[in-house]
This record gives sequence, structure tokens and C-alpha cells, in this order.
Amino acid sequence: MDEAQRPFEGLRVIDCASFIAAPAAATILGDLGADVVKVEPLGGDPYRDLFRPSGFGPDGRNYGWELDARNKRSLAIDLKNPQGRQVLHRLVGNADVFLTNLPLPARDRLGIDAGTLRALNPRLVYASLTAYGEAGAEAHKTGFDSTAYWARSGLMDLVKAEHRAPPARSAAGMGDHPSAMTLYAGIVTALFRRERTGQGSLVRSSLAANGVWANACLLQARLFNAPVQPRAPREECPNAMTNPYRCRDGRWLNLVSLNEAKEFRGLIEALGCPELATDPRFATPDARRSSSRELIAILDERFALRDAADWRASLDAAGVTFSEVSTLDDVIRDPQLQAVGALVPFEGAPGLTVASPFTIDGVPKAGPRPAPELGQHTVEVLRQAGYPDEEIRRLEAAKVVAG
Repeated sequence: MDEAQRPFEGLRVIDCASFIAAPAAATILGDLGADVVKVEPLGGDPYRDLFRPSGFGPDGRNYGWELDARNKRSLAIDLKNPQGRQVLHRLVGNADVFLTNLPLPARDRLGIDAGTLRALNPRLVYASLTAYGEAGAEAHKTGFDSTAYWARSGLMDLVKAEHRAPPARSAAGMGDHPSAMTLYAGIVTALFRRERTGQGSLVRSSLAANGVWANACLLQARLFNAPVQPRAPREECPNAMTNPYRCRDGRWLNLVSLNEAKEFRGLIEALGCPELATDPRFATPDARRSSSRELIAILDERFALRDAADWRASLDAAGVTFSEVSTLDDVIRDPQLQAVGALVPFEGAPGLTVASPFTIDGVPKAGPRPAPELGQHTVEVLRQAGYPDEEIRRLEAAKVVAG
């Protein structure tokens, strides 16, 4: 299949957003062929510098920017300048999708609110991401995934080591990329609707709503007034078959053996303690729950006898459901992830990047091209919008745009 057969080839997308979730949704569209123009202020998208304090790699590459700005063209423009807003409005007139996560008051000030832009282009799909939604007392409140997705949703409290432990801090961007998938799904649904009706849509999502969706299983329990027990310490986990265990080399394996009727015997045989099958404390699932502490103590002793790699081979052969607890270095070397295309090479640059997490048979994704330099495509984008070179030079001289 050639490039023209990617599903979003010819789709014109304006990414007027920053800090991960909304820009990442545009990245997925670009992976599937869309022409994504990244709108940046003249000083550059602040995301370019987000991870600078923690240091880039030895080659100085900006890993966050390369991940979420790949396959995009950069247009540097001053939206605080009325002439800059006029330029953007002209581009919007021929766009298919506009994405932003700027605070709602800033959108009004810059003339990029949904009402203004949809009036310019009724076929436009306007994709809006906020921290806490666009209604209620906190509609204008700012937030990041660590606050709105992780803390506000209850996840930060639920995943701590045990109920008396401090809240568990989130990893960088862990709520942003799932939220990006939601925004992408909303955009694609709106595009499908436009095919039927000819009309654009306003697509809304929020980090808080995505966090609640991620935590929906236990939230639904509470909505039905069902009890949710506080998390016990690992050694007191109520089900020894769903617990992490430390191996001789210090590595951990996470056991999630829900099909106990099939897997308990395989587990204890792999661990070299088949006599547990006839031990009345562990002979049935109910008995194992009642004697969970004792079983955990036995399994702790067994797992500590061998390294994780040895146990992985034995447990795989026994058909036990588990996973190693991977470090970042484990993940980037994981041959399974590369085999399924979760990690893919850049085009025209060294190294791998993380692919968007789905494929469609017969539809190749665009090879991930390096992220653009600031204003790298300003002149190109404006020419395509019909601006003559003389007008582009005038806009540059007036510091409305930068190339």
C-alpha cells in the first residue's frame, strides 16, 4: 500500500496545544497520514523545554519533544498579535481538525475558541482537552495528568503500597497518553459523523474524566455501595495468587493467576512444592484465601531460591499467568515489544520511538520522522495557504511569524 492510501492522507490538522495529551492525539493522526501543523509561539512550545532539568541523552536529543512532535510541521506565530490571529484564521478555514488544550480564557483572548473557529469553518472538528471539563466551578482550573488524572480520580490513593503508605506518585505522562487516545477516538468519531452529515463537531474530553474512566471498575463498585477493602500490605494480600514475589537476584515477578483451578497446580509444581495441592490450608480457592498469609510466606521462600529468569522459564512452561516487573531498560530491550511494533525506528534519525498502540491490517503507518525545529515549516505552510513571498517577508519583519 502506498502513502496515499493511509486513512488520513490529505487530512489537515492544526495542533495548537502543549504538554502532551492533546498534542499526542495529533501525533496519532500524523502516524496515519494526516498533515499536522504544529502551531507554536515565537519563543517555542514550552514542551520543548519540559524535560530539560532532568537532562537529555548524550546526543542532546529532546526525548519528550521527539516523541510527541514527530511527523509534524512547525509554524511559529504570535497569536497575541491581531495579524497572527488573522493568519491562523485563514489556515483554519481550510482545516479539518483543530486541537487545543489552552485554558478556556486564553482561547477567548487569542480568538481560537470553538465558537470563533467553527463559525469560520462549519466542517471543522474542534477538539478540546481541559483538566477538569468545561462546566462547573472548576472549568477554568489548570491541571496536569498528575493532578487531574492521577490524584483527582482516586488512582493515586488506590495504588499506594498499602493503605497506610503515602500516596503513590505518578510517572511522567502516564495519564496524558491514555487521554490522548480518548481525544483521538472522539476526533475520529466526529470525522465519521461529518462523512454522514457534512457538519463538523466540538469534541471535548478532560484529564479528570479519563482518570475516572481508568478507575471505573472500583468506582462502579462504590457507586453501587459495594465495599472496596483498603489495600493490605503485600505480605497480607487477601489472594496470594495475585501478588508480586521477589526472586533471588532481587527482581520481582507479578503473579496474577485468576484461573486457579487450572494454574495453581502448575504453579506449585513449577516452584517445586507439589505437596501444597493436598495441604488442607491450600486445597481450594476459599481455603487459600483463608490461609493467604501462610501461602504468601511459602511462595516468598520458594521464589527467593532462584533468579527471575529461571522462574520465568518454569512458569511459562507451566502455563501460569504472570509478568516480570520490568525496568525502563528492560522495556527498551524487550524483543516482544519490538516484534509487535510497539517500539519502532525513527526515519532519518537514530534510535527507536514508541508507536501509537494499535495497527490496522493493510494500513501502514507513516515512519516516525524527527520532530521539527521551531518555525521550520513556517514559510512552507504560509505558501500553501496562498501567501505570496512578499507578504511572508512582511509578516516575518513585523514579528508576526518566524521561520
